[in-house]
Amino acid sequence: MSEEIAPRIAFQGALGAYGHEACLQANADMIPVPCTTFEEVIRAVRNGDADLAMLPVENTTYGRVADIHRLLPESGLHIIGEAFVRVRIALMARPGVPLADVKHVRAHLVLLPQARKFLDQHGITSEPAADSAGAAADLAASDLTHEGVLASAVAADIHGLEVLASDIEDQAHNTTRFLLMAPQIDLSPRAETMLTTFVFEVRNIPAALYKAMGGFATNGVNMTKLESYMVGGSFTATQFYADIEGHPDDAPVRRALEELSYFTNRVDILGVYPAHPGRAEST
Repeated sequence: MSEEIAPRIAFQGALGAYGHEACLQANADMIPVPCTTFEEVIRAVRNGDADLAMLPVENTTYGRVADIHRLLPESGLHIIGEAFVRVRIALMARPGVPLADVKHVRAHLVLLPQARKFLDQHGITSEPAADSAGAAADLAASDLTHEGVLASAVAADIHGLEVLASDIEDQAHNTTRFLLMAPQIDLSPRAETMLTTFVFEVRNIPAALYKAMGGFATNGVNMTKLESYMVGGSFTATQFYADIEGHPDDAPVRRALEELSYFTNRVDILGVYPAHPGRAEST
């Protein structure tokens, strides 16, 4: 009898990245597949090199992840779950190096300002790296004794570095929301609280967006997210990305989506998935 192979999950970044942490949260038994870009993550699933994808969509401090809303509708993938990862920043160095010896650190450009108070307090300079977990791998392969890296504690464990300080981020609430995506949509109502994510383009008529949103209000459907973004380089072709609570088969959601169709050129459902148990605390 052939041995069952664990599913492979692709994420952007090196092993130990926050995306990897989201993968571990979703299922620690999955085989991680590191990718350089979001496009590469999507391509890995479409080509069969991975079974699932984990993609960041928004952050409580920095808002929407750049380009992700443009990529999701074109990806050919569907959302089957979500994960919330608290951005806990650790300062790490090679084993045996004390904190007092660390004079310089590297980390992703977005991570550095989030630990500015700690770095200033200890007189540590910084420089951006393409990827924090990748910077950890580089440091582990070097013999540098006066440099450190800011990354997740997972990166330190994977690359054999020593954590010198934990939870050094300035903002304790900083959280990134990730979407778990698969080639096939799963429409089964598999949790008490379901979410539906869709994109739509409003018709070019007066008050189209206002009218389109009216169906959700009158039917008591909670819309937890609504964002607009341009498509095709046009200032007039505006597309909207929305998250709502509920399943498309729920009567209120069904009525709201029917009303939405009267005022839109297209509506594409990207996924129907369980709300994460920690959503209330994370959002």
